[in-house]
Amino acid sequence: MAEFLYKGDLPDGLSLGPVVAIDSETMGLNIGRDRLCLVQLSGGDGNAHLVQMPMPGKYGRMEAPNLARLLADPDVLKLFHFGRFDIAVMRHHLGVLTAPVYCTKSPRASCAPIPTGMG
Repeated sequence: MAEFLYKGDLPDGLSLGPVVAIDSETMGLNIGRDRLCLVQLSGGDGNAHLVQMPMPGKYGRMEAPNLARLLADPDVLKLFHFGRFDIAVMRHHLGVLTAPVYCTKSPRASCAPIPTGMG
């Protein structure tokens, strides 16, 4: 189990496998105002790949071509928990639509017990 920190983008040639879990960290929850700071990825091998995002350039876009290529790769399934925000923030800051995706929020909600007094 190891942690790898990259500044600005994933390294050239890095393969995380056919399924990658992804999470993002931002300065807040307003996509248009708050900067994307960190993207965390794992291929399920126990290793964490952390990308410290660059400062936005012209029109608020960030340049991270290797990360953008992974996000758009149709042969890699991207796993999120409540991915709606993560996908939107990466679309806004990197200009890429993440696909294909699987979000664990709905399956988790259907498996969780209903708290007393609800439902």
